[in-house]
Formats: sequence, C-alpha cells, structure tokens
Amino acid sequence: MIREEKVTGTTRSGRKELATILDFIRAGDVLVVTRIDRLARSIGDLQDVVRTLKAKGADLKATEQPIDTSTAVGKAFLDMLGVFAEFETNLRRERQLEGIAQAKAEGAYKGGQRRFDRETVRAMFVAGQGPAAIAKALRCSWMQVYRVLGEGTSSGA
Repeated sequence: MIREEKVTGTTRSGRKELATILDFIRAGDVLVVTRIDRLARSIGDLQDVVRTLKAKGADLKATEQPIDTSTAVGKAFLDMLGVFAEFETNLRRERQLEGIAQAKAEGAYKGGQRRFDRETVRAMFVAGQGPAAIAKALRCSWMQVYRVLGEGTSSGA
C-alpha cells in the first residue's frame, strides 16, 4: 500500500496519512519511507513513530538511507539522522528569524497602505451615520469601520 501526503514533517498534527498508516500497520509489516526527514523533522516525533511501530511489531526502512530498525546499526543510524534533521530545522528557523529581524530593522515591514482616513470614519460616526453606511461610503468592510471606532477603547467594540 502506498500513501502520500504533502504536509510539513515538522509536526505530526494534521498528518492524516501518517496517522492512518500507524493505525493500520500490523506485526511483521515494514513502513518504507524515502528519507527520514520526510517522516519527521524532530527527534521526539521520530522516536514516537518508531516506538509506535515497535509496539505493533513493525519495522521502519528508508530507501535512500541505510536505515532498517530491525538491526542495531539501523537503529543507531536512525537516531543520528533524526538529530541532524532536527538540527537542520532549528538552523533554518534561526536564519529565518534573523532575516525577518534584519528586514524589520531596515524598514521592509511597513504595513499596508491606509485605504481611508480614520478621522473621517470617526467624524461620520459622530455625525450620526451608522457603521454600514460609513463602510458603503468609504468602500470598505463594516468590520474595518468597527475596528477604527473601537481603537483606543478597552472593550474593542
């Protein structure tokens, strides 16, 4: 049986195909993946999957890596690859956060351009127009009008 999903391997949540396989797999079965980092990107998730397989009497093999959990060498290599996959994910996250911080420092994140004047919204409301009428006149959503009217209040509405 072949299963495929296009979901991040950084977490097990939302991975319906993996859950189906782990529920379906029986003693003597082998879960075959192309690479370990396609299965899990954290050592904790990888070990959880391996424990589940072991509890059900199944093994794990990777086609592009010398991993076979039915052997001691395969188990050791699996743990090493899991550590490196998690390390790679953490490095990528750190680089991404550094890039975002640098972009913010350089002013790249300025926010969207204002589409209407907030004072106009307040003035129209004070003049007796309702949020729906203001939204229609300014061609924006009524939710935006409520946000502007709620700015500076503790209730937010």
